[in-house]
Amino acid sequence: MKISNIRNFAIIAHIDHGKSTLADRLIQYCGGISQREFREQLLDSMDIERERGITIKAQTVQLNYKYKNEDYKLNLIDTPGHVDFAYEVNRSLAACEGSILVVDSTQGVEAQTLANSYQAISNDHEIIPVLNKIDLPASDPDNTIKQIEDIIGIEAKGAIKISAKTGEGVENLLNLLVKSLPAPKGIDINPLQVFVIDSWYDKYLGVITLVRVKNGILKVGQKIQMMSNKLTYDVERVGVFTPKLKYVDKLTSGEIGFITAGIKKVADCKIGDTLTEERKPCDKALPGFKPSQPVVFCGLFPYDSSQFNDFKDSLEKLSLNDSSFSYEQESSAALGQGFRCGFLGLLHMEVIRERLEREFNLKLITTAPSVVYQITDNNKNLKKIQNPVEFPDPSLINKMEEPWIVSTIIVPQKFLGSVFELCESRRGEQIEHNFIGKTVVIKYKLPLAETIIDFYDRLKSITTGYASFDYQIDKYKESKLIKLNILVNEEIVEPLSIIIHATHAEQRGREICKKLKEALPRQQYKLPIQAAIGGKIIARETVPAYRKDVTGSLYGGDRTRKDKLLKKQKKGKQRLKQFGKVDIPQSAFLEALKTGENNK
Repeated sequence: MKISNIRNFAIIAHIDHGKSTLADRLIQYCGGISQREFREQLLDSMDIERERGITIKAQTVQLNYKYKNEDYKLNLIDTPGHVDFAYEVNRSLAACEGSILVVDSTQGVEAQTLANSYQAISNDHEIIPVLNKIDLPASDPDNTIKQIEDIIGIEAKGAIKISAKTGEGVENLLNLLVKSLPAPKGIDINPLQVFVIDSWYDKYLGVITLVRVKNGILKVGQKIQMMSNKLTYDVERVGVFTPKLKYVDKLTSGEIGFITAGIKKVADCKIGDTLTEERKPCDKALPGFKPSQPVVFCGLFPYDSSQFNDFKDSLEKLSLNDSSFSYEQESSAALGQGFRCGFLGLLHMEVIRERLEREFNLKLITTAPSVVYQITDNNKNLKKIQNPVEFPDPSLINKMEEPWIVSTIIVPQKFLGSVFELCESRRGEQIEHNFIGKTVVIKYKLPLAETIIDFYDRLKSITTGYASFDYQIDKYKESKLIKLNILVNEEIVEPLSIIIHATHAEQRGREICKKLKEALPRQQYKLPIQAAIGGKIIARETVPAYRKDVTGSLYGGDRTRKDKLLKKQKKGKQRLKQFGKVDIPQSAFLEALKTGENNK
């Protein structure tokens, strides 16, 4: 097929604006799958994706479409909408020339709509605005068009009105795609130049590499070379997703497809790398894109220590299909052997933990999430720490810094005061706020640590679900940080230790103690729960002991018989307190992480 008849595009939008549903309709309309094989969220292959109704991994599909008696090849990439998976959007856009910007006509422009639009603009994409859900009574296309023009700043007068659910307007969209989106640039006779979009492990085929051919022809039997590490491989299979896996002889310039080449490790096939032919290599590598950097860290430990080796194997296997999280071994006096894992955000952490528990039948304990802090000691040595256990003695610290973010919050005007109050309580610094009709776009600088646990939940709660939130990592700023220890039965519980800003320590210590008092099971003895900074106790709660009436069976006689039994009981409780081990359930850990704001 001529390169002029190829169109590569991504579908971008905020969460729940209808990306995956639109992808389903496009596949159906182009005959990519039979009606019998069709199911909703066709491209979402993971159980978690289907249950939660979210896209986690960007998925590719090749469609054939006839327009004015000419055949066209449409390569569609369905992208996630959640801020935690922005890196998936980033690499998908790098492989395309155009984007379909889907906006829910009942909700209007939201935070990720704005963020993804800017990403598409920075990739020099031709953007086609699409108004979805026009079949709903609450649909307001005119206002949505105005928001797209005012907030994003792109022309939207000719925006296509569709209903991805019913299929209304889908044909018009396909025709506009062919007419408006640019064809890829590339020449088949040039040296081979292939962009690596993604790679994952398949137990039957080994490492599958998703690629976009920029120049040249990629075919079976070719000897290819990775430009980053100079490793060479023989191409075994070449194919496309329709969405079913379909083998082809070759991929020409401008096409998106996959290859298998006997690659043993996903790590050998670096995402964003350039593949070329070993004998006739291209002059230079293609510009890649910014790799994903973990921003949230937590400890994961098996509930049963005998499962450690199974847990280790499961992390290795999972990393083959999701290279965006990192892990390194650590040990804890309280929890035994485990791993310190890095994630792209709290949702990403949740998804990984759930996949580990489901797919590998594990029961895990999660420690408090934290971010990477920078500490400069008295000798001017810089150290990065993400585990509270590594926090040095305060007397050795010269300077402490924490990461900050620039957040974009889009919210109806009536909730403005509540959002300001929330951001200020999290040490936020307002940059600007702009009124666009009844909507306000607010920009705030916030410490990342203040947003990772329950900020988004709280934001949704105070705005009755109308607010949307997006952020970018900004820079490190000096802060007064301290380590807050939690003691149960006068022993430090390492997984509950947190690094926190000094102004919030006392309040947070009280909150955690109260939460633990409710969550911990009662013992045969009084159980003290304390929050401490260094050697200073700043908060305390006590779980009362079980009471047993040891004198209930007595009748008659003098007082000394009762006193003797009560004294014996008291000694037994003291001995228990000395040697007894308190088993802290996972529910207590999770409960302790939530701040008291949720209960207001």
